[in-house]
Amino acid sequence: MQPTDLVPHIDDFERRKAKYTPVSQLLGDLYGVPTWRAWLPPLDELIDCILSQSTTDSNRDRAFDALKARFATWADVRDAPQDAVIDAIRPAGLANQKGPRIQQVLRTISLERDELSLDFLADMPLEDARAWLVSLDGVGPKTAAIVLCFAFNRPAFPVDTHIHRLGQRIGFLPNGISAEKAHPVMEAIVPPEDYYAFHLNLIRHGREICKARRPECERCPLTAYCDYYQSFARIQHVESD
Repeated sequence: MQPTDLVPHIDDFERRKAKYTPVSQLLGDLYGVPTWRAWLPPLDELIDCILSQSTTDSNRDRAFDALKARFATWADVRDAPQDAVIDAIRPAGLANQKGPRIQQVLRTISLERDELSLDFLADMPLEDARAWLVSLDGVGPKTAAIVLCFAFNRPAFPVDTHIHRLGQRIGFLPNGISAEKAHPVMEAIVPPEDYYAFHLNLIRHGREICKARRPECERCPLTAYCDYYQSFARIQHVESD
């Protein structure tokens, strides 16, 4: 299936795609253009992503730091009593699910690769690398894309909560599309060399201006290109005058 198959009409897809250049430029003017750096080693990135599911960034960080402080290596985490891992990651929430999941992922990697390393993904064809990651229990398209993009600088575009929300508000994505189906659409709209920078700038915009409960349209530079503003916010603004 091609990304354009996921939207109703090719003309509508081209309209959505045309938003990218001006929106990207405006966000770059506002926040700068991030350059890639490896945030964490690949295996650390994967475990960090699993911990991040259904929790806040601060709670994820507390759990990750506690796990690293308690166990010297990922092999130690893999071989530890399950209750010890659960106890260490409790700040992340859902520890009873995440602990066994992390240990099973580590066991699977050890079994299939004969070592605890994801470095082989750097040389694997992109779609094969993506498929290998999502074959792991508890790893979905978002986690796979984060690992590939952030740990390897490979062209994968992660769609998290902020991207999913802003993508629909601005109009890159059709309303109601699932986050899973949004990944190939965003990858078709954004040039691969810009995935990293645009992903980070959209997230920052979602945190600072286009917030979930109340987007601050009055100070947003994207209103001329934003479907949400053009359809709803501008009408509400006129009615309030």
